[in-house]
Amino acid sequence: MYRSVFRSALVATALVLLAAGPVAAQDYSASEEQPDIVDTAVEADGFDTLVQALKAADLVGALKGDGPFTVFAPTDEAFAALPDGQLQSLLKEENKAQLQAILQYHVVSGKAMASDVTGLDAAPTLEGRSVQFQVDDGTVKVMGQNVATVAQADIEASNGVIHVIDTVLLPPEEPAEGDM
Repeated sequence: MYRSVFRSALVATALVLLAAGPVAAQDYSASEEQPDIVDTAVEADGFDTLVQALKAADLVGALKGDGPFTVFAPTDEAFAALPDGQLQSLLKEENKAQLQAILQYHVVSGKAMASDVTGLDAAPTLEGRSVQFQVDDGTVKVMGQNVATVAQADIEASNGVIHVIDTVLLPPEEPAEGDM
């Protein structure tokens, strides 16, 4: 019963967020090629910092790959909300591994549309640890060490899907399996 309620709530939320979200869903005709995840982020408003971070972490090529990927994409405002100096520190060459881990924590292998996520409690990220999912009062939450709210779901790209989130997710503090 809970799974059915969870599924209905997430689908309803996804539809509302899709209609009212900050990034307009793109409709591509058969003659146009749909952009990949990176190009979709570049073309949309509000993802300049994410694109800058992907470049600094040398992850652009990976997210332009075949995929498919599901990306929980923090907005510029989400990055601006990080503690003072944290983003600038992460963008430094000497912190590339930490930035890569944080960004990979926002990516799940496979194309998980909102309707697919409804049956999941968690999904493994490319960073190695899982993000958790929860619906509270019709709002979809993605949880790691902190909690992000999905502001818009199901922005399709040629190699996956983007779900816009309002917070930069941080991996849990405990090491990923195999890191010991």
